[in-house]
Amino acid sequence: MSEDDVNSNELREERLGFRLDGRTKALIERAARLEGRRLTDFCLSALTVAARSTIASHETLALSEADRAAFFEALVAPPEPSDRLQRAFETRWRRLGG
Repeated sequence: MSEDDVNSNELREERLGFRLDGRTKALIERAARLEGRRLTDFCLSALTVAARSTIASHETLALSEADRAAFFEALVAPPEPSDRLQRAFETRWRRLGG
């Protein structure tokens, strides 16, 4: 998240409140001062980065090299359908009126 995103002219209507211990607050205030930013902007930016990272880690599938190779091979040279899969296709086809 860029500083422009934090300092945008969007009206901030929502609130997020929580309590924290003094040591943690002092740490966050120090970090905000070191970056020359207001505490709210620093916290908003840090929380947004953490939220995006968490969402990305849950929505991204990471494959090993072996898994990636097996997936690619299945795409370019798919195996013949098993008897069970073939029966499932035939049953579905009949149910759809085919």
